[in-house]
Amino acid sequence: MGDYRDINKASWDERAPAHAASPGYNVQGFIDDPALISHVVRFDRPLLGEVSGLRGVHLQCHIGTDTLSLSRLGARMTGLDFSPAALEQARSLVARSGDDVDFVESEVYDAVPALGGEKFDLVFTGIGAFCWLPSISRWAATVAALLNPGGRLFVREGHPMLWSLTDSRSDGLLVVDLPYFERDEPTVWEEGGTYVETDVVFTANTTHEWNHGLGEIVTALQSEGLQLTGLVEHDSVPWEALPGQMTKDDRGEWRLTAWRV
Repeated sequence: MGDYRDINKASWDERAPAHAASPGYNVQGFIDDPALISHVVRFDRPLLGEVSGLRGVHLQCHIGTDTLSLSRLGARMTGLDFSPAALEQARSLVARSGDDVDFVESEVYDAVPALGGEKFDLVFTGIGAFCWLPSISRWAATVAALLNPGGRLFVREGHPMLWSLTDSRSDGLLVVDLPYFERDEPTVWEEGGTYVETDVVFTANTTHEWNHGLGEIVTALQSEGLQLTGLVEHDSVPWEALPGQMTKDDRGEWRLTAWRV
């Protein structure tokens, strides 16, 4: 099947320009408005806390809109991603917006040497990052190695139960049909399209993905000496994760239409 990193990188490399051109990422808005903050970071702010003056790294930063947003909140940010095409878009964005953000190309497990052994006050990772990692314990070890003593990790991710559900069913039922716990072998997907509005037709449509249970994530971090200071389960996500079964609310988040839990 080939190495999962090469397979997934081909998919992300092809999609990065389309994402940067899509209205969903609003790249031009960041260029035109120096105060604009991404939807994801605006949503996170009540839990994120004060970041001004912190030295931060955003793992799996993609095209950099959330990285830039954290910089606009006062953090000195570096973004890291394994896709050169995504980083090309990220660097183009900050060159045009005038924001002072660095970007480093690296697979996440190689982040420590790629960043020159630098330590950070804040490690940030956002929605849709964990599913590309075959081992959550290796990720946790990477995070621990990147953090200064007293530094903090902030994660906002889709709930692992969401990732275990069948994407769409004609009967509207929520059905667990995919792994919840981490497995050695990936779930292999063959799907065109992407999660933003675009007319681009893609050819690199194979991806290898993994799920990680909530307990596995927390335990992996605690095993590396990190202390849990907050755990919030949200009832919404910033994209229509279950097509036809969700409604967009007044915050721009998507929630299940028929289920209120």
